[in-house]
Amino acid sequence: MICASAELADGGKGIRFEIPAETGTQSAFVVRHDGQVYGYLNRCAHIGVELDWQLGEFFDDSGLYLVCSTHGATYLPDSGKCIAGPCRGARLTQLEVFEQNGGVYLK
Repeated sequence: MICASAELADGGKGIRFEIPAETGTQSAFVVRHDGQVYGYLNRCAHIGVELDWQLGEFFDDSGLYLVCSTHGATYLPDSGKCIAGPCRGARLTQLEVFEQNGGVYLK
């Protein structure tokens, strides 16, 4: 289990977690948007830095878009598509996550 479903509020703080990678582990996160949970690698499509400006803070002030803290690339939370910034048109790497019995899980 990544976290309890109740830990994710629409447009609120995300939950970071680690997933296995060829070189050890890789940072990932889950957020809730419009009632659905979405998961992504915590890596900007532009230069590969982590997105959150403070631990778990992925959304902009409106709670509608994911934003890279380094250069402001703006992503749609439901698809990971960059809609503004230097990587416009690129996407975050989406992870398959699901909710079941009050928990959020990685497939």
